[in-house]
Amino acid sequence: MQLKHRFLTILLLGVFGTGFAQSNSSNTMLFDFGNGKTAKGYTKVGSNTVFNYQTGFGFTGVAPIVSVDRGGKDLLRADYCISEKPFYFSVKLPEGNYDVTLILGDKNDTSLTTIRAESRRLMAENIHTNQGQFETVKITVHIRDSIIRNAKGDSLTKVKLKSRVGVSESDYLHWDNLLTLEFNNKAAKVCAVEIRPNTQATTLFLAGNSTVVDQDREPWASWGQMIPRFFQPGLVAVANYAESGETLNSFWGERRLEKILSLMKKGDYLFIEFAHNDQKIKGPGVGAFTTYKDMIRKFIVAARAKDGIPFLVTSMNRRSFDSLGQIKNTLGDFPEAMRQMAKEENLAMIDMNAVSKVLYEAWGPTLSKKAFVHYPANSFPGQTTALSDDTHYNTFGAYELAKCIVQSLKDQDHPLAKMLLPNLPTFNPAKPDSPEQFYWPMSTRVSVSKPDGN
Repeated sequence: MQLKHRFLTILLLGVFGTGFAQSNSSNTMLFDFGNGKTAKGYTKVGSNTVFNYQTGFGFTGVAPIVSVDRGGKDLLRADYCISEKPFYFSVKLPEGNYDVTLILGDKNDTSLTTIRAESRRLMAENIHTNQGQFETVKITVHIRDSIIRNAKGDSLTKVKLKSRVGVSESDYLHWDNLLTLEFNNKAAKVCAVEIRPNTQATTLFLAGNSTVVDQDREPWASWGQMIPRFFQPGLVAVANYAESGETLNSFWGERRLEKILSLMKKGDYLFIEFAHNDQKIKGPGVGAFTTYKDMIRKFIVAARAKDGIPFLVTSMNRRSFDSLGQIKNTLGDFPEAMRQMAKEENLAMIDMNAVSKVLYEAWGPTLSKKAFVHYPANSFPGQTTALSDDTHYNTFGAYELAKCIVQSLKDQDHPLAKMLLPNLPTFNPAKPDSPEQFYWPMSTRVSVSKPDGN
């Protein structure tokens, strides 16, 4: 099913559908997957349950869904839904943070599942169950729409979304009142999905450009869509408001920061990472140590006014090597300006500009291509020419950068480090992973068009 124009439809039909089990007091929604008998208190999601806005839930996309019923007294685990391709399940919800509990497995066989949310946001990966084993997985997802509301919930204005050739930002799966889950991998067997609002989680709002955004189509990716996988569910919700091509000025002017602030509560974080597009702005007095720093300060002041915690991130290097195999600085004074802001405002900072230099040089000029969007012609449907992009990452590169973010939080002993998953292995950017060790089952949404920004 095509999800275009969903936002308008949501406005016309209201926030909640009428076809699923929910508690009026908690808005908890319980779904039992499969064509067999439905567990008490749950709503059936059969193989032919196609999403529509009247019922407010169902499968989306074109993958054929199959239901398997193994029988037995445990109705919740007796049957499940599966597909030969990645498949998607959407639920109509008001914006906010939600804990999603998933029951995965098969009474008579093994299963292997990777879970993504919204626009390919990695939540959990490679969840394996043996025959007769079931895994209960919890994730915490932030969903949103583009309306900016006041404290009473009244609509004030909207975020200005982009339209460009081939795709409109309003088509993305993360600008609507739907929670969309992607079930992927070799044998994703979904028995049940339970959804509960989470109003206590610390929200990490991400403000940035194409190196941060939830890239909604393969093979593009950014660290912002990988980082949720490393935080403890229930404690942290990553709210990625970055968008390709953005500068500090455009992010402000399009009301993206205003949208973040309308949702921010005391103790939430605002991660700020810009430079790639800001450095292209020209004019009298424009520069890293003037207008750029002034705009960062405006973001900081705005977040603090909401009792939020600003957190600065220097921009990653582009993949640009000199003749000695060293990374060339293509970002001018902008990383240094961000470092100065961290000192002047006494803020935590992750120096991804410095870390990415170490990372790229460890790979070298040739192997580093495996972390960026470098693919020969015909690697993807509709791709008649080679892709060669030294700014934007593929899924492997984005995953490695997310590991750098995580390791920096741990090295700084930052309070957020205590909210990471326990026992995460140490990551040394001077000894990065090999691309051959990385496994990413492809999503169905693909584009050969380069994201905005460079």
